[in-house]
Amino acid sequence: MTDIHGCAHLLRQMLRVIDADVARSRPRYAIEVYMGDYVDRGPDSRSTLDILINRSHRGNTVFLKGNHEEFLGNVLSNPSLLTEWLRVGGLYTLMSYGLAPSPSPDEKERHALVRELARAMPRQHLEFLSKLRLTFTCGDFFFVHAGVRPGVPLAEQHEADLLWIREEFLQSQQNFGKYIVHGHTPVRSPELLENRANIDTGAYATGNLTLMTIQGSSMLAV
Repeated sequence: MTDIHGCAHLLRQMLRVIDADVARSRPRYAIEVYMGDYVDRGPDSRSTLDILINRSHRGNTVFLKGNHEEFLGNVLSNPSLLTEWLRVGGLYTLMSYGLAPSPSPDEKERHALVRELARAMPRQHLEFLSKLRLTFTCGDFFFVHAGVRPGVPLAEQHEADLLWIREEFLQSQQNFGKYIVHGHTPVRSPELLENRANIDTGAYATGNLTLMTIQGSSMLAV
């Protein structure tokens, strides 16, 4: 699952789907992989993190980092980035923590807002965000938020590409060594191609949060 973007209501629905499927199919071991962009753009980033942290206590979960989590971390350490963050959906994250910036915050307000955000965020949220992984490999599958740079071995990929890459990766038809499962670039419906699968269906704008199930070599996006 990827690019939840603060849509806590959709996340709750998908978790019910997961739990019902596991109860029905009874796999020997089920791993849940979440591929980043939990915050920004949607209405309730705070609740989304609460739900994911609660889910993490199960012990069979993997949480990857998205470019929006990176952006949030950068803002917390560098308030001058606040205005840019607000333009890409950070306003909704601030509001979910009870903060309401003015339309054009000056430098003083930017610093004050970041201090208030850091105080408003529960310690568990900050710890969760600090422990996010960049990639996860399971068998023939490689999970990542944005994608990988063609021609670079998977073990040598740079963080910026894993979190931000688009066209060079999306246009490549090469075999990357493993099958890449990613999000980051919204598509109207899930793309299951020969070398990669994109399951970001723009939940915050479409109301469609996609879940992909993998059993052996069988893949299904719902």
